[in-house]
Amino acid sequence: MKKWFTLLRQAIRGSEESFTEGSINRAIFLLSVPMILEMVMESLFAVVDIFFVSKVSTEAVATVGLTESVITLVYSVAIGLSTAATATIARRTGEGNLDQARHAVGQVIFISLAISSVTAVAGYLLAGDILRMMGADAKVIETGTNFARIQFLSSPVVVLLYSLSGALRGAGAAATAMRSLMIANGFNMVLGPILIFGIGPFPELGVTGAALATATGRSIGVGYQLFSLAKGKRALGLLWEDLKPNPETIRAIVKIATGGTVQFLIGSASWIFLTRILSEFGSDVVAGYTIAIRVIMFTLLPAWGLANAAATLVGQNLGAGKPERAEASVWKCASFNLIFLGVLAVLMFIGAESIIGLFSSQPHVVETGKLALRVLCLGYGFYAYGMVVIQSLNGAGDTKTPTVLNLIAFWTVQIPTAYVLAVILGFGPVGVFAAVPIAESVLAMLGIWRFRLGGWKVVKV
Repeated sequence: MKKWFTLLRQAIRGSEESFTEGSINRAIFLLSVPMILEMVMESLFAVVDIFFVSKVSTEAVATVGLTESVITLVYSVAIGLSTAATATIARRTGEGNLDQARHAVGQVIFISLAISSVTAVAGYLLAGDILRMMGADAKVIETGTNFARIQFLSSPVVVLLYSLSGALRGAGAAATAMRSLMIANGFNMVLGPILIFGIGPFPELGVTGAALATATGRSIGVGYQLFSLAKGKRALGLLWEDLKPNPETIRAIVKIATGGTVQFLIGSASWIFLTRILSEFGSDVVAGYTIAIRVIMFTLLPAWGLANAAATLVGQNLGAGKPERAEASVWKCASFNLIFLGVLAVLMFIGAESIIGLFSSQPHVVETGKLALRVLCLGYGFYAYGMVVIQSLNGAGDTKTPTVLNLIAFWTVQIPTAYVLAVILGFGPVGVFAAVPIAESVLAMLGIWRFRLGGWKVVKV
């Protein structure tokens, strides 16, 4: 027992950054613990926001759901850059080329700011039109336009928070990424109720307050990441010269990031279509679905911690010329993930009504959310393996394969299935919910098949 506590303390402190030698189980533990905690912190953003916003009004919850179904396009860019950062920096770390790893971090920062600035301006100017396009009624548009504007304006910190976390994970500094999310989430949890409900000297801002709290928390988290990189006490210490644009490095990172962005964009864009279909059934349905999705995010993001650990192990071990160790790490991560999500699925199915009831007391919202939660968690067994193998392919720098697989699963399976079941066959919202685990199961099986072929072992980064 003492040994496990020592190992846990070591994982949280982040005393190791290279995982190409020794026990694979130990490496998974040291990487996954801070990564799981990091993902828990990220998921808390969503859950905390929806918890407080649900106390305002159904329109406020619908505003969050409709806006964030579009803002996931920003997350697509962020996750693409995070994927590229992890793959590139893990490979350089495995090779022992720390100067190039550090330089790659500087280029990731430059690219993140360049891309997200455009998104921030466009989103701010078109916020109301975006809500209207998503099928929001006049009351939701009136309530949520400022919320949407702030969400889009905070695009640079969203992208940096993700991309720098990916860079830190690739270098093995997962504990630093974890602490940045803990700090960001801590500020969000404190500022959220203060700004939403107008506690003390602060004005009551409603759903707009939720956006301000989240943007502030994430900005402080990014500040901590930059401080940790700039202080130069670790091997990845960032220098000013690393921020100077280098066309060759930028092209290499963008090439990987494009695949990561497109594959997530394919998935997130499909969620926009699902939300659009559900909006035809009323605000109560969208609100119930939004709450259920936030709960699903809360449970799946920790599982992504294990998937990210697998990606780092793949990148570092390929850099060290050890593809067999990389493959063994992936299957072990997947088996641990299956156990975790399998237990969670049972608990969520049984307790679905009580869980949704924590966020809303309106019968129609609770009924929809309960149904959505039970249907969505049926696919957890496939999610467990799918997310690990897909992230492992990304960690190897092979972002093309997951992009094609996502296109098949989400656009030729998920969207048509949702429309046919919900609209043509008349199953209503449950048809949309059922399409999600069906598509994710297809994605998992295709991912396992491609991973077993082994082409990822010879990808150059």
